[in-house]
Amino acid sequence: MWALASLLLPGPVRAAIPNAMLRGMPSLPKLPVPDRAITSPNGTVLPPITTIYYFDQLIDHNNPDLGMFQQRYWMDWEFYEPGGPIILTTPGEGPGDGFEALTTNETINGLIAQQQNGAVISIEHRFFGYSNPYDNLTSQSLALLTIQQAIDDLEYFANTADLPMPGGDAVKPGQAPWILTGGSYAGALTGWTMVDKPGLFWAAYASSGVVEAITHYFTPVREYMPQNCSSDVEAVIAYLDELYVANDTAGIQTLKEAFGLGDVVHVDDFATALQDNLFEWLNLQPAIGPGAMFFQFCDALEVKNGVSAGPEGWGLEHAIYSWGNFWNTTYYNSVCGSEDAETCLGTYNTSQSYWTDVTVNNSGRSWFWMVCNQVGWYHVGPPKGQSAIVSRILQPIYNERLCVNMFPQAFAYPPQPTTTQTDTMYAGWNVNVPRLFFANGLRDPWREATVSADGLNKPSNPNMPIYESDGFHCSDMLAKNGVVDPTVAAVQEAGLRYMKKWLAEWTPST
Repeated sequence: MWALASLLLPGPVRAAIPNAMLRGMPSLPKLPVPDRAITSPNGTVLPPITTIYYFDQLIDHNNPDLGMFQQRYWMDWEFYEPGGPIILTTPGEGPGDGFEALTTNETINGLIAQQQNGAVISIEHRFFGYSNPYDNLTSQSLALLTIQQAIDDLEYFANTADLPMPGGDAVKPGQAPWILTGGSYAGALTGWTMVDKPGLFWAAYASSGVVEAITHYFTPVREYMPQNCSSDVEAVIAYLDELYVANDTAGIQTLKEAFGLGDVVHVDDFATALQDNLFEWLNLQPAIGPGAMFFQFCDALEVKNGVSAGPEGWGLEHAIYSWGNFWNTTYYNSVCGSEDAETCLGTYNTSQSYWTDVTVNNSGRSWFWMVCNQVGWYHVGPPKGQSAIVSRILQPIYNERLCVNMFPQAFAYPPQPTTTQTDTMYAGWNVNVPRLFFANGLRDPWREATVSADGLNKPSNPNMPIYESDGFHCSDMLAKNGVVDPTVAAVQEAGLRYMKKWLAEWTPST
């Protein structure tokens, strides 16, 4: 889910994402590939971590006769010594290349490997990147993109893969302890796999694991963004919603024009565009400074003539002017580049190639399929009576309509994702399995889908510890965030302690 910084795309490419479902998708923050030689404990020079390996994976675990496809993976065994654990992770809803650093000690995966003399594997999720059972992403092909097939992929890999390191053919579960890790959607997949395949992985680490399939109201963002900024955003959103309820089309048009978005035809697309600024919160991490786009946005609203507004903000009139000016001078170019507003932000022209392109390595389309079918995770306006930094114009039907746009062959009318079934099958918030470590962030915009959701009050215990830092989405996955934020460091240290404890209890079964 729906990186969790966001989908990290450079400015000009972001214009190819004309909807909130993808701009707000949960995903992992990327790290640059370490520029250093990789050597084993005995000094042997190892292959670069960018080396791609291939595994023959079943196309359909329910019908092995359909044959195999090549699933890509990456591996780093620089810390491995015989008897050490095999740590399996996945970047989740994105291509594996670009996430090679997940195998290194710049992440929690590599820190576990370094501490325990283990090896790390990052395996590409089916139907993402170039790990595709078929050579297209049509609805017919994507029928095999399900949570269960992804879980079964992990099981089949662990049980049958002969790894490229020395002795890699003798480290199956039972011969060596396996640890499953992941962040964001991959963190949820970690929890779901531990529920569905008990005993396969000896231990697991889930960072910002969005285990419950629910809609989102941006509550953590509203609670932790600067209060003056949230006050003024709330004022503008309340005004837009008042115009909408009153069917004041002239007033809505005037408001759109203040943002330079007068050409956006439909008011729900305009409401989604305003939501874009809040999605910038998804890019924040403790190691990111004040120059981040989200802080530029709030500074544009709240700093006037060198003076910052008080907690109540500057009020509606100035908020419309300053927010609109930010779009006109800074943000529009970042999101849309040279495209006109309707082409960039509109979602009603289903002839756009964005909706019809079925070529592989299209993470947005693959993610859409999962959201539309099984997990939902829509960002919508909150119920009446709650403070709103997102317009109540945006309800699940807005996103469900986009599912029809993308997959008209599969959906004749807006579908309702089978979220209840997903939460029932894989336990959701009710997860209770041994040796599963949950790490979450107080300022994570996806926190409400994790076991640290407000009001859930799920107890932590030594069998299934739940730790929470002051961090953002998947902050604890990145080693550098622990350097600048002691609360993140405390979570990382706790995770490492539990891994050490649990691995000391493992004994081979074969």
